[in-house]
Amino acid sequence: MLLVKTLREMEYVAASHIKDAIGDVEIEIRPSGFLGLLIVHCDESLKEKLEEIPEIETIIPVLVECEAKLDEILSKAEVVAEKVKGARTFAIRTKRRGTHDFTSLDVNLDLGDRIRELTGCEVDLNFPDKAVYVEIIGKRAFIGVIDGSEERKKYTPEKVDSRKLFGKISFVQMPYLEDTKAALEIGERIGRAAQAFEIKELIIAPHDYVNAFELEYFIKGVRRGQIARYKIQERAYAREVRKVPVFVRDLYQTARDKRRKRNVLIITDPTGRQISDVKEELVRRIRFADEVVIFAGSRVGIPKGLFRLADFVIDLAPYITFATEQTIPVTLSALLTVYEEDEEARGVIKSL
Repeated sequence: MLLVKTLREMEYVAASHIKDAIGDVEIEIRPSGFLGLLIVHCDESLKEKLEEIPEIETIIPVLVECEAKLDEILSKAEVVAEKVKGARTFAIRTKRRGTHDFTSLDVNLDLGDRIRELTGCEVDLNFPDKAVYVEIIGKRAFIGVIDGSEERKKYTPEKVDSRKLFGKISFVQMPYLEDTKAALEIGERIGRAAQAFEIKELIIAPHDYVNAFELEYFIKGVRRGQIARYKIQERAYAREVRKVPVFVRDLYQTARDKRRKRNVLIITDPTGRQISDVKEELVRRIRFADEVVIFAGSRVGIPKGLFRLADFVIDLAPYITFATEQTIPVTLSALLTVYEEDEEARGVIKSL
């Protein structure tokens, strides 16, 4: 038996191609009404043929099927352990669909403990030798074991851990004001971007008196965008997610406070130099900095007087002015790119 995952609404298309590939086998389409799922009643050896079907996202050979009860799932630990034995590490990947009196985390912890006791293997969520999939579909639970090499890894030892860079970036954003509807919308996009990159902090920094109610809408948008992204991260990541702190501080005082010996101050502005012209010095300073502080304007740019306090004034795209909500992703992506290039050139793909 194979558990097959597709994009939603692609189940019937995939089922048709499966039958063309391996014959008229029994296929449960959208079991218990859940989209994006197929249960193919066939021999595991036919898995290779299904891998040629692009409409299929994931294929999990089913080792055992049982009732979707925690005790029942745990009772299969010995069977699962036989498949895991011989590996150094393993991970439990649980996806629960429907209403139950236990959580996916309960399965991960309890089944993981049982398998660890039975095999002596250690848990490694990122690079396991074996991955145990527990797919819970309504009242049924399906358990399969695949080699870790078969997983499409989001993280590999050869990649730079971008969190080490973003985790020391303080982003100072002038608020978008005047139009409350636009302030709410732009604030939401900025909050989502700041949380997506999990930066050290976001500082909302007006440079003068501002309308309190306009600022209220902007901050409300930041909060709304942050929460929306944070909830997605909690569901998507196997690790703990950090909620980005958000502060309000006068722009000039922020610049004074942040101008310390081991901090790097960066201003993004069309009058600055191209990042390619300063990347060697920029990366060297970033690598040894305690904090990287980036200032970004809004409907008006950063006041020119602050340029004297900056270590770098950078024009990320000559002859192009970015929209306010694009500044965080564009700036951080550019910094990560030059940092990765430097790490590769030095032959060091590790933390800062």
